[in-house]
Amino acid sequence: MSSVANSSEVLAPEQQAHLQAQQRKQLAWKARAALAGADAGEPVASPCINVCRMTEDRSHCQGCFRTIDEIRAWSKADAAERLQIWGRLLQRAGLNDPRSA
Repeated sequence: MSSVANSSEVLAPEQQAHLQAQQRKQLAWKARAALAGADAGEPVASPCINVCRMTEDRSHCQGCFRTIDEIRAWSKADAAERLQIWGRLLQRAGLNDPRSA
């Protein structure tokens, strides 16, 4: 059995909470790597963690916490705009921005 639930599975609340916590940990790890790389002059990495599902209210992606507009804008965004998107999605996810630590 896979540790990642497929979209057709119905999870118990505690399983759903555990999965969401794991996804937030993955996003936090990705933020540290992406934002440290950006400080070193590397391209700003995408926050996508391959959990591409919108929330029920369609406000943002359950995996990366970007809005639809932010997802659409990402490919054409320059480094400054990508860093702004990272800041907003981290706030949405309730995660600390590693740049402010």
